[in-house]
Amino acid sequence: MPMLQIEDVAHVIQTALTPAFLLSGIAALLNVFSTRLGRVADQVDRMAALVAGANAAEAAHLSAQLAFLKRRTRFLDVAVVLGAIGGALTCLAALLLFVGSLRNSGVATALFAAFGFALVSAIGAVAAFLAEMLLSSRGLREEVAVRQAEADAGSVEASPTRASTEP
Repeated sequence: MPMLQIEDVAHVIQTALTPAFLLSGIAALLNVFSTRLGRVADQVDRMAALVAGANAAEAAHLSAQLAFLKRRTRFLDVAVVLGAIGGALTCLAALLLFVGSLRNSGVATALFAAFGFALVSAIGAVAAFLAEMLLSSRGLREEVAVRQAEADAGSVEASPTRASTEP
Protein backbone atom coordinates (compact mmCIF):
# COMPACT_ATOMS: atom_id res chain seq x y z
CA MET A 1 0.00 0.00 0.00
CA PRO A 2 1.31 3.44 -0.83
CA MET A 3 2.13 5.80 2.03
CA LEU A 4 -0.11 8.83 2.40
CA GLN A 5 1.55 12.19 2.19
CA ILE A 6 0.40 14.97 4.51
CA GLU A 7 -0.85 16.88 1.44
CA ASP A 8 -3.06 13.92 0.54
CA VAL A 9 -4.48 13.82 4.06
CA ALA A 10 -5.10 17.57 4.01
CA HIS A 11 -6.91 17.26 0.67
CA VAL A 12 -9.15 14.49 1.99
CA ILE A 13 -10.02 16.54 5.08
CA GLN A 14 -10.77 19.58 2.91
CA THR A 15 -13.05 17.44 0.74
CA ALA A 16 -14.78 15.97 3.78
CA LEU A 17 -15.22 19.42 5.33
CA THR A 18 -16.99 20.79 2.27
CA PRO A 19 -20.39 19.50 3.51
CA ALA A 20 -19.79 21.48 6.72
CA PHE A 21 -21.31 24.52 5.02
CA LEU A 22 -24.54 22.60 4.42
CA LEU A 23 -24.38 21.26 7.96
CA SER A 24 -24.02 24.82 9.32
CA GLY A 25 -27.15 25.84 7.43
CA ILE A 26 -29.05 22.84 8.74
CA ALA A 27 -27.91 23.62 12.28
CA ALA A 28 -29.20 27.17 11.91
CA LEU A 29 -32.56 25.83 10.72
CA LEU A 30 -32.76 23.43 13.67
CA ASN A 31 -32.07 26.36 15.98
CA VAL A 32 -34.95 28.28 14.39
CA PHE A 33 -37.25 25.27 14.77
CA SER A 34 -36.27 24.91 18.41
CA THR A 35 -36.96 28.60 19.07
CA ARG A 36 -40.35 28.38 17.37
CA LEU A 37 -41.25 25.33 19.46
CA GLY A 38 -40.38 27.35 22.56
CA ARG A 39 -42.70 30.13 21.41
CA VAL A 40 -45.51 27.65 20.90
CA ALA A 41 -44.93 26.33 24.42
CA ASP A 42 -45.11 29.88 25.78
CA GLN A 43 -48.42 30.45 23.97
CA VAL A 44 -49.80 27.19 25.39
CA ASP A 45 -48.84 28.31 28.90
CA ARG A 46 -50.48 31.70 28.37
CA MET A 47 -53.69 30.15 27.06
CA ALA A 48 -53.74 27.59 29.85
CA ALA A 49 -53.79 30.42 32.36
CA LEU A 50 -56.67 32.04 30.49
CA VAL A 51 -58.76 28.83 30.38
CA ALA A 52 -59.25 28.84 34.15
CA GLY A 53 -61.23 32.07 34.19
CA ALA A 54 -62.84 31.82 30.76
CA ASN A 55 -66.56 31.87 30.06
CA ALA A 56 -68.13 29.49 27.51
CA ALA A 57 -67.37 31.57 24.42
CA GLU A 58 -63.81 32.32 25.54
CA ALA A 59 -63.19 28.67 26.42
CA ALA A 60 -64.38 27.56 22.96
CA HIS A 61 -62.10 30.14 21.33
CA LEU A 62 -59.15 29.05 23.49
CA SER A 63 -59.84 25.41 22.63
CA ALA A 64 -59.68 26.26 18.91
CA GLN A 65 -56.41 28.14 19.44
CA LEU A 66 -54.94 25.21 21.36
CA ALA A 67 -55.90 22.87 18.49
CA PHE A 68 -54.09 25.22 16.12
CA LEU A 69 -50.99 25.17 18.32
CA LYS A 70 -51.11 21.38 18.39
CA ARG A 71 -51.02 21.34 14.57
CA ARG A 72 -48.07 23.71 14.65
CA THR A 73 -46.10 21.34 16.90
CA ARG A 74 -46.68 18.54 14.40
CA PHE A 75 -45.31 20.64 11.54
CA LEU A 76 -42.34 21.59 13.70
CA ASP A 77 -41.78 17.88 14.42
CA VAL A 78 -41.66 17.15 10.70
CA ALA A 79 -39.26 20.05 10.14
CA VAL A 80 -36.97 18.89 12.96
CA VAL A 81 -36.99 15.27 11.77
CA LEU A 82 -36.19 16.26 8.18
CA GLY A 83 -33.51 18.71 9.33
CA ALA A 84 -31.92 16.13 11.61
CA ILE A 85 -31.99 13.50 8.88
CA GLY A 86 -30.43 16.01 6.50
CA GLY A 87 -27.73 16.82 9.03
CA ALA A 88 -27.00 13.18 9.76
CA LEU A 89 -26.85 12.34 6.05
CA THR A 90 -24.53 15.28 5.45
CA CYS A 91 -22.22 13.97 8.17
CA LEU A 92 -22.52 10.49 6.73
CA ALA A 93 -21.58 11.77 3.27
CA ALA A 94 -18.51 13.49 4.73
CA LEU A 95 -17.63 10.31 6.62
CA LEU A 96 -17.96 8.20 3.47
CA LEU A 97 -15.73 10.62 1.55
CA PHE A 98 -13.30 10.44 4.41
CA VAL A 99 -13.31 6.66 4.86
CA GLY A 100 -13.20 6.13 1.09
CA SER A 101 -9.81 7.80 1.01
CA LEU A 102 -8.40 5.88 3.97
CA ARG A 103 -5.15 4.07 3.38
CA ASN A 104 -2.67 2.49 5.75
CA SER A 105 -0.15 5.00 7.09
CA GLY A 106 1.19 5.88 10.56
CA VAL A 107 0.38 9.53 11.34
CA ALA A 108 -2.16 9.77 8.53
CA THR A 109 -4.13 6.87 10.01
CA ALA A 110 -4.26 8.55 13.41
CA LEU A 111 -5.37 11.80 11.77
CA PHE A 112 -8.03 9.95 9.79
CA ALA A 113 -9.22 8.15 12.92
CA ALA A 114 -9.55 11.38 14.89
CA PHE A 115 -11.45 13.14 12.12
CA GLY A 116 -13.64 10.09 11.47
CA PHE A 117 -14.56 9.90 15.15
CA ALA A 118 -15.46 13.60 15.05
CA LEU A 119 -17.86 12.95 12.17
CA VAL A 120 -19.42 9.94 13.92
CA SER A 121 -19.83 12.07 17.05
CA ALA A 122 -21.56 14.79 15.03
CA ILE A 123 -23.99 12.21 13.64
CA GLY A 124 -24.70 11.02 17.19
CA ALA A 125 -25.24 14.60 18.38
CA VAL A 126 -27.76 15.26 15.61
CA ALA A 127 -29.57 12.02 16.50
CA ALA A 128 -29.66 12.93 20.20
CA PHE A 129 -30.97 16.42 19.36
CA LEU A 130 -33.68 14.87 17.21
CA ALA A 131 -34.76 12.58 20.04
CA GLU A 132 -34.85 15.47 22.54
CA MET A 133 -36.88 17.69 20.21
CA LEU A 134 -39.39 14.92 19.59
CA LEU A 135 -39.75 14.30 23.33
CA SER A 136 -40.16 18.02 23.93
CA SER A 137 -42.85 18.48 21.33
CA ARG A 138 -44.64 15.31 22.46
CA GLY A 139 -44.78 16.74 25.97
CA LEU A 140 -46.03 20.02 24.57
CA ARG A 141 -48.79 18.26 22.62
CA GLU A 142 -49.83 16.39 25.78
CA GLU A 143 -50.01 19.71 27.63
CA VAL A 144 -52.07 21.18 24.80
CA ALA A 145 -54.46 18.21 24.94
CA VAL A 146 -54.95 18.66 28.70
CA ARG A 147 -55.54 22.39 28.37
CA GLN A 148 -57.83 21.88 25.39
CA ALA A 149 -59.89 19.35 27.37
CA GLU A 150 -60.12 21.88 30.22
CA ALA A 151 -61.24 24.56 27.76
CA ASP A 152 -63.80 22.22 26.20
CA ALA A 153 -65.09 21.21 29.64
CA GLY A 154 -65.28 24.89 30.61
CA SER A 155 -67.36 25.76 27.56
CA VAL A 156 -69.70 22.77 28.12
CA GLU A 157 -70.08 23.42 31.85
CA ALA A 158 -70.45 27.17 31.45
CA SER A 159 -73.11 27.04 28.73
CA PRO A 160 -75.98 25.44 30.71
CA THR A 161 -75.17 27.44 33.85
CA ARG A 162 -75.16 30.74 31.99
CA ALA A 163 -78.36 29.83 30.13
CA SER A 164 -80.21 29.03 33.37
CA THR A 165 -79.10 32.19 35.22
CA GLU A 166 -79.68 34.67 32.41
CA PRO A 167 -83.15 36.28 32.17
